Amino acid sequence: MTNVYENAGVDYDALDRAKRKAIQAASATDDLLTAHGGSCVPGSRGEPAFSFKLGDDGFAFVLECLGTKSVLARRYHEEAGVNLFHNVGYDAVAAIVNDLVCVGALPLVVTAYFSTGHASWYSHEDRFSSLVDGWAAACRDARATWGGGESPSLPGLVSAEDIELAGSAVGRIDKGRDPLLGEDLRPGDEIVLVASSGLHANGASLVRTVAEKERRGLLTELPSGRTLGEAALDASVIYVDLVRELLSRSVDVTYLSHITGHGLRKVMRPAHDFTYRLTELLPVPEVLSFLADRLEMNDEEAYATFNMGCGFAVYCARDAGAQVVEVARSVGLDAAVAGVVEEGPRKVVLEPVGVTYSSESLSLR
Repeated sequence: MTNVYENAGVDYDALDRAKRKAIQAASATDDLLTAHGGSCVPGSRGEPAFSFKLGDDGFAFVLECLGTKSVLARRYHEEAGVNLFHNVGYDAVAAIVNDLVCVGALPLVVTAYFSTGHASWYSHEDRFSSLVDGWAAACRDARATWGGGESPSLPGLVSAEDIELAGSAVGRIDKGRDPLLGEDLRPGDEIVLVASSGLHANGASLVRTVAEKERRGLLTELPSGRTLGEAALDASVIYVDLVRELLSRSVDVTYLSHITGHGLRKVMRPAHDFTYRLTELLPVPEVLSFLADRLEMNDEEAYATFNMGCGFAVYCARDAGAQVVEVARSVGLDAAVAGVVEEGPRKVVLEPVGVTYSSESLSLR
């Protein structure tokens, strides 16, 4: 199922094994936070963001990277003369804060990591200005301060033509609330899927694979007339305002999942042996349909690789799904009550496309 991605240089099975080993080593350091008067929230490692407490105050911390989407921006600038580095700056922040809010933490401060293979990258002032503007715009949309960052030059490690984007964020969990770790998730809960804008931060390596096989590369036209490069570089959706509104309106939310790598397998991210049955899926963005077709992916492969139009999942109490959809629409997002949590073995069932993912296909802890 992951052969196409592995051929592009991304092996999620290997990455997940490494993550599980790192989590084990990290857990052995919990006592060091205790020495500072704080405490780690049990079960938060392996979730989208790490949660901890200092006194009565709850916080969460996350570090994320954009991946190779900046390579697409550079190549599209060269091929089309169109500068979309604003979008990749925005995307990097989106990848960070969308993970952070999954545990119910609202972002306070975001930091940046801009790594280049040669400092001459910054001589492309138009690209850097666009990138910085996009990063700042995303921070504003996330209502988070950009606190600073690091910009190493790493010749031999990073391509001299490109820039690697990553960053971290710290967020606050309101007093009186516990982080959303799925502890209250129960059979009968509804699953609301919230729309993506397209590729988001996952699949750029596969876009390059497809572009290399197309005569016009990133200038290849999609059925709508848009180019592959432009569509692949559409800015990601930031879901912070959605989560902010869900919390402020006291909607009975039991879990949140950011649908990125692993595709809709991420619907079974909660650490529970439940069956997650989806009876409705959202419309698939044109660029994702195009990529799946060119890569000769069947539905099982496509929905395990791309977000396929579903960028975020909200799990809520029975009959609260309609309220979640209303809140999503109030912040400009499309959403649908798409499924339910059931008793049964841990798996995801995508009824509209006849696909089931078993527990073994997603092991992050």
